[in-house]
Amino acid sequence: MRIGKAHGQTTDTLDPATYENGFTIALAHGVHGYLTEVASDGSLVPNVAESWEASADASTWIFKLRKGVTFHSGKALTAEDVAVSINYHRGDQSTSAAKPIVSAISEIRTEGDDTVVFVLDAGNADFPFVLSDYHLIIGPAKDGKLDWRSGDGCGAYKIDRFDPGVTAELSKNPDHWDAANRGWFEKIEMLALVDLNARTTALVSGDVDAIDRLDLKTVGLLKRRPGIAIQSVAGNQHYTFAMDCRKEPFSDVNVRLALKYGINRQELVDKILFGYGAMGNDHPIGPGQRFHNKDLPQRTYDPDKAKFHLKEAGLDGLNVRLSAADAAFGGAVDAAVLYQNSAADAGITIDVNRVPNDGYWSDVWMKHEFSAVYWGGRPVEDQMFSTAYQTGAAWNDSFWSNARFDELLLAARAELDEDKRRAMYYEMQEIVSNDGGVVVPMFASFVFALSDKIAHGDTFGTNWDLDGERWMERWWFA
Repeated sequence: MRIGKAHGQTTDTLDPATYENGFTIALAHGVHGYLTEVASDGSLVPNVAESWEASADASTWIFKLRKGVTFHSGKALTAEDVAVSINYHRGDQSTSAAKPIVSAISEIRTEGDDTVVFVLDAGNADFPFVLSDYHLIIGPAKDGKLDWRSGDGCGAYKIDRFDPGVTAELSKNPDHWDAANRGWFEKIEMLALVDLNARTTALVSGDVDAIDRLDLKTVGLLKRRPGIAIQSVAGNQHYTFAMDCRKEPFSDVNVRLALKYGINRQELVDKILFGYGAMGNDHPIGPGQRFHNKDLPQRTYDPDKAKFHLKEAGLDGLNVRLSAADAAFGGAVDAAVLYQNSAADAGITIDVNRVPNDGYWSDVWMKHEFSAVYWGGRPVEDQMFSTAYQTGAAWNDSFWSNARFDELLLAARAELDEDKRRAMYYEMQEIVSNDGGVVVPMFASFVFALSDKIAHGDTFGTNWDLDGERWMERWWFA
């Protein structure tokens, strides 16, 4: 099975602490096991953990491991492997992007070879969901540390070759614990085809069997081609423009609000997503999520309000530079130009800085003061907020900090009363929308294309693109 991915760069590594694009996420899901897994219907199911139970206050979680799980090297999975794998992302020395979501773990202990106990510093009703995060692979322990360099995993596929930014070649793991229900391709070839035209041409010519992130301008034409099926899946994916709140002028909330009112959201949905999505409201929680704030008024394009907030900031006008490349999301450069045009009527001059695709995530994102970004979303609100909005989080790409938000984040995580929890998440979305440093103009459906050689289940996962980036395991040849 050959697939062309809109991701992959020369700086990618097998280190799970660094996974941050669709290429490495798919590779991780194919090669590695996880304690838990988000199923295609959005529910949480066991993976290498067989079961779990919590204490009454949800602060202690006991996971029982599945028997008979082995790594590609033949080593049997043990509780020590699990403890070492999760501990890799913890501690003062950790630079992992997953550090914020495991920071609440105060202790990990093992009981025999098949039981792992997690003690949290406070209750977390969503903790099993947290353990499905793509960074939290379960790899082999070697001398008391996680051995990620070998690429040894306990997933459905083995790595045969990994050339960062170019390709990954994998072969079926015949000894996988769930071989009867997943992993039906004999070989996988995953190509980093960041260029949209190259990716589309590869599908049309039959050089690949699937591609992600289609050119939405030409989806209609692609639909007419025999042998190609277009899939559109609504989920939590959203496209953003992140400002560095540590630096002027973005340190002023009125400047941030001016930029939020200066973008024509519906125009972006129409012209960038071609209707394959919906307007965003400057926070990352999608309308399909449990605690989505449906009562928060939808922010719309309003040049007069933008001018009002500039005046409140003591400014007659504003000049900012916005960096973008289509590596951020398909049509990101065009979106930046549309933003430039709509903001001009509000007295805001946006200088669109078109940068190279390669190295975008290492050289531009969180380096430039204002940049285009895509987020796949997260299955639960706490995980999304902890990853990208909590003060000091490694991927807080606006470097935003709000004491009330942080207070609510901790309280909501431990709250077992659903009504109280909902009220907290509603307030958090309002705070992010009105104070945060990220413009979230649109939620984008996942739109991808498959050859008619490829078969799949009745539903696609919505937590990530391409069936939750578990296409390697879930699809097969028709």
